[in-house]
Amino acid sequence: MAARTVAALATAIAVALAAGCTTPSGPADDGRGADRTPGAGLGTERTPGGGTGADRGPDGAERSPGDGRASTAAPAGPLLAVKIDNVRAARPQTGLDAADIVYVEPVEGGLSRLMAVYATKLPKAVGPVRSARESDLELLRQFERPVLAFSGAQRKLLPLIDGAPLKAVTPGEAENAYYRGGGRAPHNLYLRPGRLLPTAPGPSALTTGFRFGPAPSGGAPKASRTVRYPAARFTFEWSRSERRWLVSTDGRATTTADGRRVTPATVVVQYVKVRRSAYHDSLGNHTPYPETVGAGKAEVLRDGRSYAVRWKRPTAAEGTRFTTNDGRPVAFAQGQVWVVFAKAP
Repeated sequence: MAARTVAALATAIAVALAAGCTTPSGPADDGRGADRTPGAGLGTERTPGGGTGADRGPDGAERSPGDGRASTAAPAGPLLAVKIDNVRAARPQTGLDAADIVYVEPVEGGLSRLMAVYATKLPKAVGPVRSARESDLELLRQFERPVLAFSGAQRKLLPLIDGAPLKAVTPGEAENAYYRGGGRAPHNLYLRPGRLLPTAPGPSALTTGFRFGPAPSGGAPKASRTVRYPAARFTFEWSRSERRWLVSTDGRATTTADGRRVTPATVVVQYVKVRRSAYHDSLGNHTPYPETVGAGKAEVLRDGRSYAVRWKRPTAAEGTRFTTNDGRPVAFAQGQVWVVFAKAP
């Protein structure tokens, strides 16, 4: 009887947390408040630079930013960051495999949420789209006025979002860019990226500090790596045939809605300080704030090997540099990068 009671309570908490982060007197997760004027406080939109769009290979296909060369071309415009739901009811997601970078962030109740960053390719659709968090603003400062697509945020957080150097776009501000798909709300809101950006800005917009090229020396063979949150679990298994890491979430293969497996070339487990933010959900669970400015330890997974490295990001306006313990830069493998923020011991 006790076991059934505990299980029922856990299910109720998970459902409440999946609904999003709100204060007891605040709006729902997907609402920015009825009194908000669309487009207000977004700042001056960035004027597109002189870039020619996404880099292309000899076959005309868009290239991943991991070709080992620094791009000197100005980006054709801002990149796109999308907050994506990651509870069980939200899977499989759409457009996740097209992202250049996927950040995994802790949220209330030990759950996780994703931020997908698009610069070299814009998929037809992305989602399910969910709400923003305070820590997103620090993470996004490394990019030049990015477009942030999200479903909503707490009313008290809105002034911080409006004052940040980014263009925030919710359904209320670009209704034609969002649509409701199959499934049950709130896990059925999707974005059409082409309605927000005329073109992918290209790899020069990825001002993350990441380097791409040959693997560093050393490392240890690694066939599988699991990262655990209190109520979420991510496993990355090396596939020799695909030369990629196969992602699983909570013990199930992470696939897109059209059945494609999500397979990053590089996975970074970045150990950060996670403090309690000033915001909390309706159950009183405070939102975790992973601090991405600072320094610490990390683990880089590439080419079936694991490398113990250091990370450093001096200010929010800078990208993150990854180095070996003796200070040499660590290069990532060409292709998608997953960065999982884990609590430092």
